[in-house]
Amino acid sequence: MTRLDRLDALPFTREHRKLLYGSGVGWALDAMDVGLFSFVIVALTQQWKLESGEQGIIASVGFLGMAIGASVGGLLADRFGRRQVFAITLLIFGLATGASALVWSVGALIALRFLVGLGLGAELPVASTLVSEFAPPRIRGRIIVLLEAFWAVGWIAAAVIGYFVVKAGDDGWRWALLIGAVPAIYAAVIRFGMPESVRFLQSRGKNLQAENTVRRFERSAGIDAPHLNALPTAAESDAAETTTVEPAVPARERLAALFAPVRRGQTIALWTVWFCVNFSYYGAFVWIPTLLVNSGFSLVQSFTYTLIITLAQLPGYAASAYLVEKWGRNRTLAIFLIGSAIAATLFGLATVEWQIIAAGMLLSFFNLGAWGALYAITPELYPTKLRGTGAGWAAGFGRIASIIAPLIVPTLAKTAGLPTVFIVLATAFVIAAIAAFQLHDRRGQSIDDFAEEPAQVPAPTA
Repeated sequence: MTRLDRLDALPFTREHRKLLYGSGVGWALDAMDVGLFSFVIVALTQQWKLESGEQGIIASVGFLGMAIGASVGGLLADRFGRRQVFAITLLIFGLATGASALVWSVGALIALRFLVGLGLGAELPVASTLVSEFAPPRIRGRIIVLLEAFWAVGWIAAAVIGYFVVKAGDDGWRWALLIGAVPAIYAAVIRFGMPESVRFLQSRGKNLQAENTVRRFERSAGIDAPHLNALPTAAESDAAETTTVEPAVPARERLAALFAPVRRGQTIALWTVWFCVNFSYYGAFVWIPTLLVNSGFSLVQSFTYTLIITLAQLPGYAASAYLVEKWGRNRTLAIFLIGSAIAATLFGLATVEWQIIAAGMLLSFFNLGAWGALYAITPELYPTKLRGTGAGWAAGFGRIASIIAPLIVPTLAKTAGLPTVFIVLATAFVIAAIAAFQLHDRRGQSIDDFAEEPAQVPAPTA
């Protein structure tokens, strides 16, 4: 039995749980930052008298950073390792978020939101890649959806902070952003407490480190590792690594490999889903507090409704975590996207409080369940040498939509009305659902089950 077979054969152990929670807390802190800013922008609009164009730029520049961060982070994760990139990105966005609390001008806030986006954008696909490479195949999708469920925890925390801190006074938004600096501290815990991916270590020729990590997980499961007559010493292993490790594949060639004939259709379908889901999610949820205020609700009512709507994310994730292993990844993703389209239409047509809350909760349920299934399926579509790059660039391409949506929504709402905004968002959900049905379902398979021969990284051209 190979080392990876041994890892895949393990049950869900204490070490898996530590990895899931360790990554999940970082994920929740990321969500808290994004969620907080949807409340902060409402307060800033009233305090700084921001125009709709300024609101859009402030919101979009963070997503521009996320697009670049996701793309670069994926490339770096395939080059230097998942854990290293995960820790560094947490540190970047945590420090930048804390510094944002001290700004006194729109320009300074825009610059810092870009840095926040760089760190946040890189962290999410790298974290899902790392966890997916450790998860037992039979429950891998469920584990990734549970990892994504920490996003709901972060959004709920943001809604609570928004309700109790942001509206507490003129400087409430500053205190809220200071709370967002917590990831800078947590980055140290991530760096030293989490294992590096066995698959990454093995692909880089670091076999002794990979073996020790597998044995660590086996001990957690109460399983005796196979007896090895002679493990190499650390010095011998290091010497071996210098001769067995393959040269790193240049970034340009890894990007070209995403569009090799054998996987071109999958990459295009995946990027389409990421783009449309980002457009609809950030077009709706970043602006829900502001749209409610613009529709005549008070700041307190807006924040209260948003908190209630956010709570529906948790059962959405729970349903998705069950169904990705019952129905499969692509079918679950597509059905939740169709549900999101229906909910978005209902939200746009809602006119009274109970309709707004009910439609908003349905949108939270289906949209965040779809996010969970999307993060589950994404890393499974690419082999180890391309996994970080594939996940990162899919997320990066999707973030382009998250840049566009915050710029379009305020203007569209002002000129065409709220129903039109949510019909546009619903249309994007439908397009995403159609593309989702085209994605391969690797439910229960090893994450390494790929026909590598026809999908080799192309040789450099002269």
